[in-house]
Amino acid sequence: MAVNLKGRSLLTLMDFTTEEIRYLLDLAHDLKAKKRSGDSNYLLKGKNIVLLFEKTSTRTRCAFEVAALDEGAHVTFLDSGSSQMGKKESLEDTAKVLGRYFDGIEYRGYKQEAVEALAKYSGVPVWNGLTDVDHPTQILADLLTIEEHIAKPLNKVKVVFAGDIRNNMSYAWMYGCAKMGMHYVAFGPKELSEQLDQEALNKVYKIAKFTGAKIEISNDIECVKGADVIYTDIWASMGEEAQIPERVKMLTPYKVTMDLLKATENEDIIFMHCLPSFHDFETKMAREQYELGYDIREVTDEVFRSRHSVVFDEAENRLHTIKAVIVATIA
Repeated sequence: MAVNLKGRSLLTLMDFTTEEIRYLLDLAHDLKAKKRSGDSNYLLKGKNIVLLFEKTSTRTRCAFEVAALDEGAHVTFLDSGSSQMGKKESLEDTAKVLGRYFDGIEYRGYKQEAVEALAKYSGVPVWNGLTDVDHPTQILADLLTIEEHIAKPLNKVKVVFAGDIRNNMSYAWMYGCAKMGMHYVAFGPKELSEQLDQEALNKVYKIAKFTGAKIEISNDIECVKGADVIYTDIWASMGEEAQIPERVKMLTPYKVTMDLLKATENEDIIFMHCLPSFHDFETKMAREQYELGYDIREVTDEVFRSRHSVVFDEAENRLHTIKAVIVATIA
């Protein structure tokens, strides 16, 4: 069956079929190969896109800008200090204006409702660059990376997310694995598993029955056996310093260490992380917290720099999968 995504928004992978996600991954593989060979058809020539950032970013902004420019599009960047959205102008009004200027809109911020409203009122494709509950472009990059490093189909791959299983990356992984028929394990504290969104879980379980995916939630280290991927994310962000003592105590048993990798009993286990990562004490926040007696590293430096780590391949693939999303939806 032919796949046509032109005019579609990417708000969550839950809106896409397995075949449509497969199409985006195949397109990303192709566009990556063309970039490396120096080949470009300027598929986005004459197109204009705007990037709306309420949250700062390195990879998301750079990936969208380079992806668009590689294919001949023009990019406008607006952060919270250079836009009236939500201040002097409503989100609805902003969306309606931007939809008359641009062919596509990227949003990175807080509420999922914001990216949904942009899609509802703008009349052009909108791409979710991250919200508090989802991060679909990251999952596409992660799936591409897995295909490059693991010699088995996605529906035979087991991913274990260790640590804060209640965060947006954990939910995004559940959605991606459910859609692609994969085995996903949320490995974290029982107190966090009890706080998971039951409505979201019910939707995931329903899809998993159709695709053959296996979705598990566990606080037992035995669950990592047979994993192909160990994934984690930071425990604390700027502005959340007050929560650090409690979170360090709760999440330290789920830190990604070489012992955790060995517990998978897979010599070819790969370690993945969406970045940025606290893996050493070369950042201001990690250093200051360590001086206060709190080790906020979610992964050891030994793992982060080991042969198992593919985090920078993963970071690069943000570019290629984002390019695929833009090309598929507005070219």
